[in-house]
Amino acid sequence: MKKKFKGITEVKGGIATLNLTPGRRVYGEKLVTLDEKEFRMWNPRRSKLAAAIYKGLKYMPLNKSSKVLYLGAAQGTTASHISDIAVKGIIYCIEISPHALRKLLEVCTFRSNMVPVLGDASQPQDYLHLLEKVDIIYQDIAQPNQTEILIRNSEFLLRDNGYVMLTIKAASIDTLVDSEKIFVREIKKLRKAGFNVLQDIRLSPYEKEHAFVIAEKK
Repeated sequence: MKKKFKGITEVKGGIATLNLTPGRRVYGEKLVTLDEKEFRMWNPRRSKLAAAIYKGLKYMPLNKSSKVLYLGAAQGTTASHISDIAVKGIIYCIEISPHALRKLLEVCTFRSNMVPVLGDASQPQDYLHLLEKVDIIYQDIAQPNQTEILIRNSEFLLRDNGYVMLTIKAASIDTLVDSEKIFVREIKKLRKAGFNVLQDIRLSPYEKEHAFVIAEKK
């Protein structure tokens, strides 16, 4: 077995995380046992963070003690893999959809380091009192002002020298503008807000018209 990053292992031509809850799946992923340890295969077509890793992500701030704010956690697919990595940390999972939250609650029941929060990511002041400052903000939401939402949350909840991991969905921002122009524009917003952009990746063929950005708060 070869480590791709801390907590992420190359397994059978793919990547996987050590299962925090052996025997349990979250989204039908394949379970693989190696050296008497159970790993969850990480599907790049079901997780944009996995897609970014497949496409050459060079920076991975996640570690076993990371405190993470996940904006747009949906049903917990990617968040559960982050949970496998940050085994001694915590993942605050913000989700606005009651339907998605019900599935997320099922996942969190068996993962003590995942905290589900029904909330609107564009209104961080509404859940600010429930959280502490975090090391990383991970965002995957479909809103025209998605970058501004990330920046606003970072002002309240990201520690100094913390990181943001942002999925930019071009079609959610403007369907009439070329996606590459949108990516460049949104990345400029991060820089203007005081972030050092470490890497930006296009996620095709796993996700069309999506970019993944990792940046550090100066």
